[in-house]
Amino acid sequence: MTITSPHLGSSEAWTDAKLLFALEEVVEKELNRHLKVTKDWMPHEYVPWSDGRNFPGFFEDGEAWDPQQSKVTDIGKIALVVNLLTEDNLPSYHHEIATLFGRNGAWGTWVHRWTAEEGRHGIVMRDYLLASRAVDPDKLEAFRMQHMSEGFESDNRHSMLHSVAYVAFQELATRISHRNTGHQSGDPVCDRMLARIAQDENLHMVFYRNLLGAAFELAPDLTMQAVRDVVVNFRMPGHGMPGFERMAAQMAIGGVYNLRIHHDDVLSPVIRFLKIMDIDGLGPEGRQAQEELGLFMNGLDSEARKFDERLAARAARLAARKA
Repeated sequence: MTITSPHLGSSEAWTDAKLLFALEEVVEKELNRHLKVTKDWMPHEYVPWSDGRNFPGFFEDGEAWDPQQSKVTDIGKIALVVNLLTEDNLPSYHHEIATLFGRNGAWGTWVHRWTAEEGRHGIVMRDYLLASRAVDPDKLEAFRMQHMSEGFESDNRHSMLHSVAYVAFQELATRISHRNTGHQSGDPVCDRMLARIAQDENLHMVFYRNLLGAAFELAPDLTMQAVRDVVVNFRMPGHGMPGFERMAAQMAIGGVYNLRIHHDDVLSPVIRFLKIMDIDGLGPEGRQAQEELGLFMNGLDSEARKFDERLAARAARLAARKA
């Protein structure tokens, strides 16, 4: 794929390969910064192993799973399954970014480091769910097999800039989803575990956000168009799992992740930090993309306001019934 920018002062065409090379130094700088501030942690230290016992099957003394065995709330269970199955697709995610960003140099080092850190998330969440018996283990495994067998293909694999823009927002979205799941879980142990995962996701977001900022300096028009496209068409990486829309709707009502959260806590912070709406000196295509981004954000805010009103009305009805 070849893309061009009117702000380079020449007729040189940008390819993904040239963009990757041009940003290599920034990737190395951000990787070094990341390695200085990140802290390794042990997944097994966050799992309540003393709550665990054998399941039936191989062990004759195994105790069958029962939904009453866990203190986790219903919305917490739904969100935990969605979050875990999203993390489970790490092999596909690694394939996508390794193919796009490469396996050599600073890019390759980051790809492998990111994959290793993300691997902890699925490990600790599954161990927690099994030890605490929060969900049916048989159904969870069947769900995992079905979801992973379908694989994952990024909506933005056609463009390096689109991919960087996407992960800058998606890593923050994942952080928020994990953090709110912990808050809504009803279990302090779960909340602590997900808070630790959220710290990783935040550092990953910072890496990609800073890289996106560097891309704006390098190719502002192209980057603005990529951000507009990603924001307008944003989907969470777990969108392909069976029943995702139903579970996402329940998570929205339960306050884990909804339009208001998406607008206020995911899109707006990145846009505001990079001062995307204040960037000037853009060419016609860049200005159009910036304007369309602003219009979309205003529309999303209006939609979020309507959702908030419906949610408040629903809460009032439920309160009236209880009264």
